[in-house]
Amino acid sequence: MKSILSRLAAATAVAGLLAVAPHAQAADPIKIVALYNLSAGGLASIDGPSLNGAKLAAKQINDAGGLLGGRMIEVVAIDTKNDLKEAATGAKRAVSMEGVVAGIGHSDTTFALASAPLFQAKGIPFVTSGATSPDLPDMVGNEMFLACFADDVQAHAMAEYAYNTLGVHNIVIWTDNAMDYTKGLSKYFQDRFTQLGGKVLLNDIYMTEDKDFSALVSRLKANPDAQAVFASSGPDTAGIIIKQIREAGITMPILGGDGYDTDLVSTVPGEALANEVYFTTHAYVGLDTGQANQFRAAYQKEYGVPPENAFAALGYDALGLVADAIKRAGSTDHAAVTAALAATSNFPAVTGNIAFLNGSRVPSKPVAIMYVDHAKVNLKTTVTPKG
Repeated sequence: MKSILSRLAAATAVAGLLAVAPHAQAADPIKIVALYNLSAGGLASIDGPSLNGAKLAAKQINDAGGLLGGRMIEVVAIDTKNDLKEAATGAKRAVSMEGVVAGIGHSDTTFALASAPLFQAKGIPFVTSGATSPDLPDMVGNEMFLACFADDVQAHAMAEYAYNTLGVHNIVIWTDNAMDYTKGLSKYFQDRFTQLGGKVLLNDIYMTEDKDFSALVSRLKANPDAQAVFASSGPDTAGIIIKQIREAGITMPILGGDGYDTDLVSTVPGEALANEVYFTTHAYVGLDTGQANQFRAAYQKEYGVPPENAFAALGYDALGLVADAIKRAGSTDHAAVTAALAATSNFPAVTGNIAFLNGSRVPSKPVAIMYVDHAKVNLKTTVTPKG
């Protein structure tokens, strides 16, 4: 009799374990790895806000009950320290973690190319919040998605604004020759600017680590017909370029891309020199929508400051995009989440609705044109380029 009772007790215990197993699984966190340059270099000024935006999105989702019946999102941040080897090492560590569902991050194409291929090799989806090369999905593979617009879109928008609105028909182009982002941006700008009828008087190059631009400034001065300079730069050099051009007494407009969307554009040259600067960035700043306004208020409440730049909103959107795909997939299976991401048709992002149409993994979104006057950054207009 005792043996029978023991067997019944054991069977009851096993049945109990089986009954709670699904609940234990449901409680497991959904890990999303965020790869950003947080502690070194100018990219930290845009990557830090991006991570904060992603963490805010996760917090809001968790506060609302999480995903898939109560599973919380866990954002695992990895600092890639403005170093490509650290980016590759961080990605390798990320894809080896148990339970990682997706990766997000990077605001620079070169860094995305160091990380995303490792996710591709493991069949794990990766959404970049701010790396803007339109070629990234084709270069990496089907696991690669952009939450941001692409460089051809923002470069065309600036070329059209310069030619049609500012009346700039002769221009000098400076390009950071060490970054995929800046090389692509200059190419797309020049293509559209010359297509409109503009003339490029000089193409000049420099490197990210450069701090002395006196030779480029001298060559700029040697082109008296130049009406503006398009300085394709990342955050590291944007403020230095503005400062040295203005210190040389050159007052022509300085144009750039979203690498200028950093406080370094104002703080490095200072109030007296940070003038007549135009740059493109992601249209969150120009959107007076419920979604954008709620984000601003929530970010201010969470971090005690307003969003530092549009990259904060892009980090928020990248995390939200992945969460939306998980919800629609009804699963954290990598293939299912990738398929759901690819099928995104109308995700209401803070920086403009995201849709991946006709097999593209790059969204079409509006572009904000910003103007810097006495170190104050103001929105000029929001546009969608025609070409």
